[in-house]
Amino acid sequence: MPTPFNRRRPALIAGVLALALGTTALTALPGIAQQAPPVAAVALPRAVGPDFADVAARVAPSVVRVLTTERVQAAAEVPPELRGTPMEEMFRRFGRQGPQQGQRRAGQGSGFVVDAAGYIVTNAHVVGENAQVQVVLADGREMPARVVGRDTATDVALIKVEAGAPLAALSFGNSDSTRVGEWVMAMGNPFGLGGTATAGIVSARGRQIGAGPYDDFIQTDAPINPGNSGGPLFNATGEVVGMNTAIFSPSGGNIGIGFAVPARIVTNVVAQLKDHGSVQRGWLGVSLQPMDRDLATALGIADAKGALVAAVEPDSPAAKAGLRAGDVITAIDGRRIENPRDLAAGVADVAPGRTATLALLRDGTATEQRVEIGNNPANAPVASKPGPAGQPSLGIALAPRREGGVAITRVEPGSVAEERGLMPGDVVLRAGEREARQPRDVIEAVNAARGAGRPSIALQVEREGNRRFIALPLRAA
Repeated sequence: MPTPFNRRRPALIAGVLALALGTTALTALPGIAQQAPPVAAVALPRAVGPDFADVAARVAPSVVRVLTTERVQAAAEVPPELRGTPMEEMFRRFGRQGPQQGQRRAGQGSGFVVDAAGYIVTNAHVVGENAQVQVVLADGREMPARVVGRDTATDVALIKVEAGAPLAALSFGNSDSTRVGEWVMAMGNPFGLGGTATAGIVSARGRQIGAGPYDDFIQTDAPINPGNSGGPLFNATGEVVGMNTAIFSPSGGNIGIGFAVPARIVTNVVAQLKDHGSVQRGWLGVSLQPMDRDLATALGIADAKGALVAAVEPDSPAAKAGLRAGDVITAIDGRRIENPRDLAAGVADVAPGRTATLALLRDGTATEQRVEIGNNPANAPVASKPGPAGQPSLGIALAPRREGGVAITRVEPGSVAEERGLMPGDVVLRAGEREARQPRDVIEAVNAARGAGRPSIALQVEREGNRRFIALPLRAA
């Protein structure tokens, strides 16, 4: 619908005025005297907020640019078994597209030194699966970096450089003590411009944005833009309280909604990546749902907090420990549980094989239950074991989702899954003729298809709200 002229006129006048203000200092307008009365200088009040100048000068040498170069896979061809079928057009529309084999794609982000020996933290999505990584230090030195480990579930990666001398390292602060309204400063490499500092406040805590099963972001209005990924978020004393990871933006630029992984999560993941090259998370084997007042009343519980066990998986650690549907878990090892997300995070923090103590309410009575935490199925590529007769692995790691479907948590470089365009974060809804509710559904469907001698299996995959079918070969090419 056209905009009425009278609504556009103020904007037009403002634009003309802006142009005039931008040109009158250079060009004299005819017929107008150029003498102007003297104007007294006015001292403007200083903006309210901390002065980050000293902090920025102290921490800047520890913030780096991360440059990546990745060889791009060739665009996938339509599998023979889909040619001439109704799925051919869908595959052509949603299948992997891109540059030809051999071309390289460049990327960049940010990072920060956490160990003087050359260990640097950045985002997992910055370094990618198999990219060549270069680091540019604040003093301009550029050097190759080795990827020590990546954790796609939290989007944290640890890389290492050999600088020949100790590097200035940053200290982590207590992200759990950050408060909404507290001043913070972000540093990084927005749009490839190099070292840049921006400031704002903590806008919210505990944000879930659908990035993964362990979402627990700090939201800030400190300007964060593409290229800031992997850079540090500082408090007013110069401690790292988060790692800038994502923004919400319809335009692709900053609109005042940015997200950082809390330092509590970063430090835990970095320690495991440094020691083991991967992250091992505990597994309980239960389906959970949040409590509300109606459920609390129906269960005879006074407080509507905790994680309600909706179902227990057979042969899981929870089943072996005697947990039952209807139990309400209120704490793990003394750590209070107010909702299912708290329990998922608490269990993930327990090393597989260790025994944890769960405080729970059963039939309205408080009790405790000791359980030996298992190894999370997402810790290993559960669908990547080679099949008989030289069949290649699928190369995907899977994890259950409360929202339905099975999440792909890792895609092995060079696997058939990568060749077909699958990515971490994709959700498998169906495998063959089987609905995917748990990782074992996908595994059993793959085994059944192989046993029947089928050359491939069709996966229905959802990515960013779009659903498509992908055919994965089951026999060696």
